[in-house]
Amino acid sequence: MRIRYLFFFVFTLLIWGQPGFAQQKKIVFLILDGIPAQDLERVATPNLDQIASQGGYSRAYTGGLAGGYSESPTISAVGYNTLLTGTWAHKHQVWGNGIKAPNYQYWTIFRYLKEVRPDAKVAIFSTWQDNRTKLLGENLLQTNYLKLDRSVDGLELDTLRYPHDSQSNYIHRIDQRVAEEAADYLRNQGPDLTWVYLQYTDDMGHRHGRSSELDVAIEKADSQVGLIWQAVQDRQQKGEDWQLWITTDHGRKEPDGKGHGGQSDAEREIWISTNAKDLNARFYSGEAAMVDILPTIFRFFNLVLPEHQERELDGVPLTGPLSLCNLILVGKGKNQALNWTPGLESEILSVYWSPTDNFGEGGQDEYVLVGEVLSDTKQYELPSEFGKKDFFKVLVVGKYNSANTWRVSGKK
Repeated sequence: MRIRYLFFFVFTLLIWGQPGFAQQKKIVFLILDGIPAQDLERVATPNLDQIASQGGYSRAYTGGLAGGYSESPTISAVGYNTLLTGTWAHKHQVWGNGIKAPNYQYWTIFRYLKEVRPDAKVAIFSTWQDNRTKLLGENLLQTNYLKLDRSVDGLELDTLRYPHDSQSNYIHRIDQRVAEEAADYLRNQGPDLTWVYLQYTDDMGHRHGRSSELDVAIEKADSQVGLIWQAVQDRQQKGEDWQLWITTDHGRKEPDGKGHGGQSDAEREIWISTNAKDLNARFYSGEAAMVDILPTIFRFFNLVLPEHQERELDGVPLTGPLSLCNLILVGKGKNQALNWTPGLESEILSVYWSPTDNFGEGGQDEYVLVGEVLSDTKQYELPSEFGKKDFFKVLVVGKYNSANTWRVSGKK
């Protein structure tokens, strides 16, 4: 069984290696910490607006399936790793900002790209050092000694140049330095993959909630985005094809807009802004998720994963055609059924089943073909004997993408 296309990493590597095969493709993704969508939309953000005018803007969500097996805390590091791996916390195992025991079996976009293209130039510019050292896991055995070509971070630890103050002005100064360094590197080096992380807006949200202080912080973040956007436009003049994906990691609690971490609608709601073309209905539906950004980047890069890794992704691309999305398992006992939203094109979907979760421990799972179903039916009833299982995985494969869901009712 193969998922989507009968391609291998070597095929992708050969494509990337062909001179003049296509425009050089470059990705920048930015996380602006802790900005609720309603606050972003209230404040003047000319740079984000200009980027979205070339692609699109939409509200989205984080936090996994509320009340379900993939429910994930709406906490910063959890959200970052969800974007990086395209999986919810039940897989990547980052449950808080302590980042105690990430499961590096779920690769980040940086490792995926470096494994295919060791010569790819990758960089991070971050106001929090743990993004590089713990989430990306630079130079760790578990990440095959991932090496970045450029990193600017850890400035929050330099209390001589950035003395800490009670109003977090030092964080704004660090954000500014991070954005300037990122813009300079993008303009002069044109890296293939870059992550920029800015923190000040989250500090203002925690301190002041929905307030004029948060509004000013959002305006400052937009100006910093503008530095990066201008650098990207300069590179585009060289004939390169650049995509920007800008999002936030969580919303905030109502009514004051200060805290986060729970599963309220306000805490789960995020937003995505991009210059990407060919955005699909999923992007504009309001049901796009943090996990969708990674497979979208894969599609832009024409990067095809081995099937055992692809079938673990929890998101679907936000550009181009889809076979299905919003796959969920419903029912009780022996009556287990799959529901989904079909793509625009009617097609035959293949349904696979596995009783194991070996992938998370470095192994592979054997999937059995259960049946086929027309995508427009939007539902498939699983064999009744599956209802006796406390745990299983289901994978639905279409022409353009696959989707997975789990049953977790007891010990695996």
